Amino acid sequence: MFSILVVEDDPTLNRMISAKLKQARYEPFPAFDGEEALKILEHKHIDLIISDVMTPRMDGLMLTRTLRNANFNLPILMITAKGQMEDIEKGFVAGADDYMIKPIKLQEMLLRIRALLRRAQLVNQKRVVIAGTILDYETLSVTWGDTTMQIPPKEFYLLFKLLNYPNKIFTRQELLDEIWGPDNNSDSRNVDAHIKKLRKRFSSNPDFAIVTIRGLGYKGEYKAR
Repeated sequence: MFSILVVEDDPTLNRMISAKLKQARYEPFPAFDGEEALKILEHKHIDLIISDVMTPRMDGLMLTRTLRNANFNLPILMITAKGQMEDIEKGFVAGADDYMIKPIKLQEMLLRIRALLRRAQLVNQKRVVIAGTILDYETLSVTWGDTTMQIPPKEFYLLFKLLNYPNKIFTRQELLDEIWGPDNNSDSRNVDAHIKKLRKRFSSNPDFAIVTIRGLGYKGEYKAR
C-alpha cells in the first residue's frame, strides 16, 4: 500500500482528500503545514506528497525546496488556489512534479497520483537491460552494439514503459494519461505517431519489438536470439 502525505490546512478539504485516498486503497497521513509534514517524514515512509501552496508556518513551496535540498526525490503534487502561471512556475522551480488548481476534482487527483507513482517507480529502476540493449533513464539514451541513441523525452518514456513490462498490453489511453498527463490536449493518434517514430528508429535493433494489439493498444516484446 502506498503512503501519501496530505499537507492541507483546510481541515474539511484535508479530510475529503484523505477519505478519497483511503477509498482508492492508499494510506493517507494528514498534516496541516510544512513543519508538521517534516515531522511525519522523520518517522514514516512516504511515497508521495500532496501539498497546498499556502499553508501556515511553512508553506508548500518551502516544504518542497527543503525536501529537494535534502535529496528527497519522492513525487510532489502541488495544489494552488490561484491558478496563475507565476505560482505554477514557482512550484516547478521549487521541485514540484505536478500541480492542480482549486477546486480540485478528486477523481482527476487519483489519475495524477497513479501517473506520478508509476513514473517514480520507473525512475527508481533507472535502467532496462534486454540482451545487448540498455535503456538509461537518466540520459534518455538507448545503447546496443556500437550504437548509442539519445531520443526525445516522450519517445523514451513510452519505450521505457513498454519494455519495462514486456508482454503487458497497454491501451492507448493508459499510455496517453501516463506519458502526456491526464489533462493533456492530445488524443490517441499522438501515441500512434510516437510508436511509428520508435519503430523507425529501432528497426535494426535485434533485441526488442513494439507489437500492436489490434483494438487494444501496444506491448513491448523481447526477441529470441
